[in-house]
Amino acid sequence: MTKIKALPDVPRWAVLAAHAVPLVTLPSGLWRLALVAGLPVTQDAELGAMGFWGSAYVVSLSVVSELAAFLTLGLVRSWGEVFPRWMPFLGGRRVNPAAATAAAFTGVAGLCAIAGWGVYASIADLGPGIPASPAQDALLAACYAPLLAWPVLVAAVAVAYYRRRTRAEGLGPASGSGPEGSGSGSQYGAGRPSASSWV
Repeated sequence: MTKIKALPDVPRWAVLAAHAVPLVTLPSGLWRLALVAGLPVTQDAELGAMGFWGSAYVVSLSVVSELAAFLTLGLVRSWGEVFPRWMPFLGGRRVNPAAATAAAFTGVAGLCAIAGWGVYASIADLGPGIPASPAQDALLAACYAPLLAWPVLVAAVAVAYYRRRTRAEGLGPASGSGPEGSGSGSQYGAGRPSASSWV
């Protein structure tokens, strides 16, 4: 069985949730790529033969969505605590846990807003709609339904990240009390993680 990469002090559930995020965004991206490729995911022949700019937009949307989903892994890996060396200006610097958590929750808010607009637009019958058979509608729903888990998973992992980082830096309630707050977590919070944690 393949070992999932993460820092050793990250809760197992947070590791699994972070790695699930790119998986829940994948079906919708594949559906959009199938649309661009002209596969029979709708009944509209014009959608199956999209122009260059329309195709570029749909492909870019899929790529950007997947890249954004992969950013969640930073909340459980070393590059979410210390910027990688190859990054200009930031390489080797410690990632501010409050800033990283705020960025994650900004993404969560954006995803919730997009989902809310999508539901409203569907109920209010806004837009031209996508002509499709019942089977094609079911495929569309199956591909897009996993996206509902995206903001929930990111929010949960972000909370775990913030608690772990602030506790490790002596800012949380566990600091100074018992072995957890007196040094066991400081390995990762105060600077660059040890070499063994770069996974």
